[in-house]
Amino acid sequence: MSLQFIPADQVLAQLDAFSNVIDARSPGEYAEDHLPGALNWPTLDDEERRLVGTEYKQVSAFEAKKRGAAIAARNISAHIEREVMDKPKEWAPLLYCWRGGKRSGSLGLILEQIGFRVSLVEGGYKAFRTALVADIPQQVQRLRFQVVCGTTGSGKTRLLHALAREGAQVLDLEGLARHRSSVLGLLPGQPQPTQKAFDTLVWNALRQLDPTRVVYIESESKKVGNVVVPDSLILAMRASACLRLELPTEERVKLLMQDYDFFVKDAAFFCERLETLTQVRGSEVVRHWQDLARSGRMAEVVEDLLLRHYDPTYLQSMQRNFSQYPEAPTVTARDHSHEAMQALARTLLQGEV
Repeated sequence: MSLQFIPADQVLAQLDAFSNVIDARSPGEYAEDHLPGALNWPTLDDEERRLVGTEYKQVSAFEAKKRGAAIAARNISAHIEREVMDKPKEWAPLLYCWRGGKRSGSLGLILEQIGFRVSLVEGGYKAFRTALVADIPQQVQRLRFQVVCGTTGSGKTRLLHALAREGAQVLDLEGLARHRSSVLGLLPGQPQPTQKAFDTLVWNALRQLDPTRVVYIESESKKVGNVVVPDSLILAMRASACLRLELPTEERVKLLMQDYDFFVKDAAFFCERLETLTQVRGSEVVRHWQDLARSGRMAEVVEDLLLRHYDPTYLQSMQRNFSQYPEAPTVTARDHSHEAMQALARTLLQGEV
């Protein structure tokens, strides 16, 4: 038995065939991005990797390799004692590191000597990333999208979630990005993924979708917070059929007060975020909103934000970018509640709209 090296483009298609996917890179590298479902068994942790790298540059490659081998042997031993003792002989992992394969190869060699069938990603994470980016347009091309459009607060995300609960196929980009897409859309305590990690999340979601069924997706802009939606997906969305979700302004305000309750509870934080609108709306307008918020008149701020800022911007963007938006049928929920969105989702899927 010997280590099997699999080209990265083949790994894309075979990813679900392995017992586990093991990332032998450092925790910092793993946190930036990793293969879907990968477990982190670092051959060197971040500090160890830094020390070995410093010795490589300042002393010699030979001395650095000796130190790195000693550290790697200890770490690999710990991984085996902690993670491998209960694995059956049929366990067949896929391993990878950055590019050269030394870290994953060291781990793989020992696992192979034990008697496991071990595969390695040829070219490591770097090659996998290149193959993934190239594959996203192929995944997009095979799918048919239905874009849920609607002004801010109309319940687009609620409707998407309701559709998913009813069994529809949904691609929730805001959920993957951990952001609600506007300048006020950050989610407290939930940092966004890196761009690389977001790309991987999008690819992993796309590849699991059934091309024979429609995919519901929200009318996002190019950026969702700090991450960028892949070009091929944006272009496909903008050329797809649309639904126009509408709610009365009063209901939209209620929905936003619920979904952004952290702003309602923390006026200082809300006022801080409003500063980001100074450049587009002017300091006088922003100060007025901040004064209203500090005095507890949050609903007035929300309504004025909708009518003065979000609605004009959104409608201009939709008319400019989404080719089928003018022909989109209008759908309405009886109110902003989750129950109303669930009822609307059922109606949509029954073909009654």
